[in-house]
Amino acid sequence: MKKRFFSAVMTLLVSVGAFAQGNGIGGITEATNMVTSYFDPGTKLIYAIGAVVGLIGGVKVYSKFSSGDPDTSKTAASWFGACIFLIVAATILRSFFL
Repeated sequence: MKKRFFSAVMTLLVSVGAFAQGNGIGGITEATNMVTSYFDPGTKLIYAIGAVVGLIGGVKVYSKFSSGDPDTSKTAASWFGACIFLIVAATILRSFFL
């Protein structure tokens, strides 16, 4: 009697553990799919922000160039570097996580 009871309890515990693992894996898979679905719109948003930063930088550099400011090249390099950083960061993050 004890042997039969012990085997029934062990079978119950093993089956409960298997169900728990199945639900955990399903939850992790669902979370991974949700997170990866945000990367494409996120990278497009970062590209759009980079385009706006580039336009603002172009206007600022043009205004400095038109006024004869000798510091134009430094300002242009700063804005250009910011745009390149946004594009490269978005691309690297997307390739790293997907």
